[in-house]
Amino acid sequence: MEVAIVKYNAGNIYSVVNALRRMGIEPRLTDVPEELMRADRVLFPGQGEARGAMDYLIARGLDRVIRNLRQPVLGICVGQQLLCRHSEEGDTDCIGIFDAEVKRFQPTRHEEKVPAMGWNALRDLKSPLFKGLDQDAPYVYFVHSYYVPLCADTIATADYIQPYSASLHKDNFYACQFHPEKSGSVGAQILKNFIEL
Repeated sequence: MEVAIVKYNAGNIYSVVNALRRMGIEPRLTDVPEELMRADRVLFPGQGEARGAMDYLIARGLDRVIRNLRQPVLGICVGQQLLCRHSEEGDTDCIGIFDAEVKRFQPTRHEEKVPAMGWNALRDLKSPLFKGLDQDAPYVYFVHSYYVPLCADTIATADYIQPYSASLHKDNFYACQFHPEKSGSVGAQILKNFIEL
């Protein structure tokens, strides 16, 4: 199986590469459209800022390539946000797979820090992406200042300041706000499930 990771100017890609290598998969890190289209699975990870990431993708035509992929695609962290319609971060129009507006957390109490950073429970799991997980609130690792509100495509929720979409699914596109590659055995199972979809 050929697994590609979208190469663009969003950090943290190598932790995803290493997580796949631990599964015995040697992924191809690429921004070449033909290689992305040919792959059996595509991962779209990232940390960073929405506007700069979208500018990079648009300049190389990768926004159109990603939008037209037909194999299973997994967006991670900023990757989930960029698959939405729009982000408040930099007032950025995004790729538009999910009809959702990415919002910035608005703390209401002193102890509510932004970015939200650390382990949090997944709830309301509704997808083969979570096969084999304890359905009683498995914990995964998050680092984010922006979130996707609950919507028709939500397949898992988390709660910080308010409930939000921890994971999304529409057609062949899956996404998670958390980092499966940093989420221990739970994250490894999610990545395995994605590869086996």
